Amino acid sequence: MTFLATRHRSSTARSASDPSTLYRYFAGLDGLTRAIGEELMGRAMDSWTATGAWRADLRALGLAIHTSYLSHPQAALLTASRVPGRPREIEVDETILGILRGAGFGDADNVGIHHAFIDLALAFAALDAGALAIKDEVREADEDIWLSTYARLPSATHPHIAATAHLLADRMDLSAYPVVLDTLLNRAEAQLAATRNRVTGTE
Repeated sequence: MTFLATRHRSSTARSASDPSTLYRYFAGLDGLTRAIGEELMGRAMDSWTATGAWRADLRALGLAIHTSYLSHPQAALLTASRVPGRPREIEVDETILGILRGAGFGDADNVGIHHAFIDLALAFAALDAGALAIKDEVREADEDIWLSTYARLPSATHPHIAATAHLLADRMDLSAYPVVLDTLLNRAEAQLAATRNRVTGTE
């Protein structure tokens, strides 16, 4: 939790010998967990800049959230499923909803897309952080399975895996988050276009 030291340097220094020191600043473990989630969301917002292009802005914000959480894998695992309800997290939600409303989405569509967007970012943050949180040798052994096992399956019994084994080995160790994020944004873009067509009678 070293990233909290920037705001609570003296308390974290003392906590090495007295863990209870942290709870003078946070309302128990739950309060500390919420503060960590708040910090991760704040760092995402601080690294993001709006351009006014709704799709590009949402994509960049989603990637910023994902990157912020993966910078601290253990913290991501601890907080990805939590709702801090604090100012920086609220700022993220307000920003997402504002981008969508500004693009022309109705409130019901807006909330649905917001829900999918934030859950997707946090779900992949937790999934990808899980891989980063394990020991290097364990992660490397898992990654090697695509070559040591999948790539050696015979085409007679596993023709589809055999045909794509080299691609699987190159791809499966990467996060699928950018691809799935683009899929969500594609759907949202099509949804917005369909709504505009209905309004203008150009369907």
